[in-house]
Amino acid sequence: MKILMIEDNESVSEMMKIFFMNENWEATFKFDGQEGLDAFLEEPNNWDMVTLDLNLPTLDGITVCQEIRKVSANVPIIILSARDTESDQVIGLELGADDYVTKPFSPLTLIARIKALYRRAERSDSPVEEKAVKEKKRYDVVTPHFKMDVNTREARFDGQLIEGLTPKEFDLLLTLAGKPRQVFSREQLLELVWDYQFYGDERTVDAHIKKLRQKIEVFGPKVIQTVWGIGYKFDDSGVPGE
Repeated sequence: MKILMIEDNESVSEMMKIFFMNENWEATFKFDGQEGLDAFLEEPNNWDMVTLDLNLPTLDGITVCQEIRKVSANVPIIILSARDTESDQVIGLELGADDYVTKPFSPLTLIARIKALYRRAERSDSPVEEKAVKEKKRYDVVTPHFKMDVNTREARFDGQLIEGLTPKEFDLLLTLAGKPRQVFSREQLLELVWDYQFYGDERTVDAHIKKLRQKIEVFGPKVIQTVWGIGYKFDDSGVPGE
């Protein structure tokens, strides 16, 4: 794996360098936002993973994330930041980051989350194993009001396209809508959508749910419901007909 780590804290970089070497990963370290962006843009197809601090000199991490996403929709991006408020996480995820890890963090936890994100990215880029099934049916998930197509990564409410779903928002909706009315805990969603087993931050789920709800509720229905003390479920059975 080739990792670009854009991080102005040299002690953090030195620490992670050891762990990356133990995994036999090739890592490039940049301590400035503009330098990091330039390194990415020189070879945008060369990187398997980007980790990105928000508080960077010259060019802040939010701008770097935006610029990376203009040229690559698929490279996994993990934001590493001491900003741990929900609003900061939502902003980072909305701009196209795939995950948000708050500082201080355990190196082993970051390694696990990198591996999980990389596995999912590999599966997304590989030939779709259920291709034969898709030739027989147009949609992978059909509920009373929703239709989802994994091949095109599109979700529709009563025929209307839900605009602007990020890859993780689509996967989250697919997981919930694939089993209507089943309650999923945050831990289950971390494992199913992010491949995290005990490594994830539950606020990652809450931030994605918040943004996903906003995009769905443009059409009115409140189909992602909070089950207090447990987690979330999808249910569009009570939504009025077209």
